[in-house]
Amino acid sequence: MKSTPLTVTSSNEPAAAPVSLDAAQTRKIVLAAYIGTALEWYDFFLFGTVAAIVFAPLFFPGDVPAMSIMGAFLSFGVGFAARPLGAVVFGHIGDKYGRRSALVITVMMMGLATTLIGFLPTYATAGVVAPILLTILRAVQGIAAGGEWGGATLLAIEYAPPKKRGLYAAIVQLGSPTGTLLSSGAVALAASLPGNAFLEWAWRVPFVISIVLVGVALWLRWKVEETPAFQQLASENKTEKMPVLELFRQVPGRLLLGIATYLYCNAGFFIITAFMISYVTRTLKLPGHVILTALTCGAIMQMVTLVVSGKLADRIGSTQTVIIGYVITLLLAFPMFWLVDTREPMYINLAMVLGLGLATVAYAPIGNVLTRLFPPHLHYSGLGLSANLSGLIAGFMPALATWFLMLSDGQSWGPALLLSLIAAISLIATLATLYVTRHQPD
Repeated sequence: MKSTPLTVTSSNEPAAAPVSLDAAQTRKIVLAAYIGTALEWYDFFLFGTVAAIVFAPLFFPGDVPAMSIMGAFLSFGVGFAARPLGAVVFGHIGDKYGRRSALVITVMMMGLATTLIGFLPTYATAGVVAPILLTILRAVQGIAAGGEWGGATLLAIEYAPPKKRGLYAAIVQLGSPTGTLLSSGAVALAASLPGNAFLEWAWRVPFVISIVLVGVALWLRWKVEETPAFQQLASENKTEKMPVLELFRQVPGRLLLGIATYLYCNAGFFIITAFMISYVTRTLKLPGHVILTALTCGAIMQMVTLVVSGKLADRIGSTQTVIIGYVITLLLAFPMFWLVDTREPMYINLAMVLGLGLATVAYAPIGNVLTRLFPPHLHYSGLGLSANLSGLIAGFMPALATWFLMLSDGQSWGPALLLSLIAAISLIATLATLYVTRHQPD
């Protein structure tokens, strides 16, 4: 097949010399980034999917159901507290030694931690040791996740032709709804077993099979070549000895913008998924399969929206597309909860199609937006810390949304208000990002 020249450029420096790459090979690399990300997010999302249904009663039992759920969600949040550490560690590895090395390590860590969760004893068997071990393994998941998104996004963007960066970034983002589909589908299948099989043993199966998935992801990551952009930085001796420290020294203001811009993509998502599972099953007293089915519908719509949004970003600009997405999220926050409050499965499905689908417009090209905020030699650290410091806040959103629900006396306007506030913060930050990067090519 004929090779086409691919210009590897950065957001802050002149274009590098063209690198000749086979178009089919480039697509395979982006596909490998997507599949590896999807399998890694399957592991990470699996915890949130079963937090309220399984971990609350089995690992955090108590006389007050709301406190039991909050205990499970706090353990869930530990994974997000650990993500900035992963962003620092793997940002250092990715900016100094290469994207490929970091991505191979992250997928191994994530897969092993998830598999071990499937073998943990419960509180009834091991007492307080059980939630401690669960929380430790969740922290390991968080460290791995902290190094995943930035590296996978860079892998796609740094191989992408300049006019397809929005679409290629969106393809990697497809890993999130794919992970949602895989995790919610696996849990729904296990939950469909008769009697108490799900709580007794079947919940473990989706975790244990992660060992197979990690083998696939590791094989894909191992075959990927280092990106031409990083090879050029290394050959010109432009890599930093301590990239994370340089990030705080050179562009701390842009890092704050990156955190706020990405906030809804993290925080909003886990209110719509992890908290919503708890809200539907515990507050509305509906069967778990109702919300799991709705989340599956939403994830399917999310995949469609991501592709459309990625193509839109290549036409009108990535930052402009993110702004449109956040306006949509702001408008949908309350209507989504109103639909769920009907207790009708059809309307709950529609709520998740809106919440996870149409409100995902911003998520597709946001990696390209954040890349433009940082100099090339700090890309991995910049993307990783922007996503994961916002994730540090987002990880506690299900618990915070539960608190807002209690403040609103069990009425959905509490968590809906929280969701609106988060969307407003990210919208304002993206408008500021548009101003800061206005002289840079999209």
